[in-house]
Amino acid sequence: MTSLDTFIEVKLYQEDDFLKVKETLTRIGVASEKNKTLYQSCHILHKRGKYYIVHFKELFALDGKPSSIDDEDLARRNTIANLLADWGLIELVTPSMSEQQAPMKFIKVIPYKEKHEWELISKYRIGKKF
Repeated sequence: MTSLDTFIEVKLYQEDDFLKVKETLTRIGVASEKNKTLYQSCHILHKRGKYYIVHFKELFALDGKPSSIDDEDLARRNTIANLLADWGLIELVTPSMSEQQAPMKFIKVIPYKEKHEWELISKYRIGKKF
């Protein structure tokens, strides 16, 4: 089981930044170049008035479902949170929580103008039952 205090808490700069971050995260994840498929790694979660960047496996655990989250997944989440901060989309509340990072060779970022060329797959849908 996981809890909110293990997630990467972030602050948004403006009200509409939530949707910008949500859309951006659909284009960041693990890719299969062969068939142009990208599996989204992280989501932005709004809970109790706060925002968090979370790995989809953390959301499974939060829902009480089986989850195989490991240190590699958390390092990928941390790298993605740091990318969003570097791009000025979010501010990390506790930057030290995202220090362990994954190499960029394990993360694919699809430019917005190329997203129509890719199949973007989310393994978790916030607020919806699969």
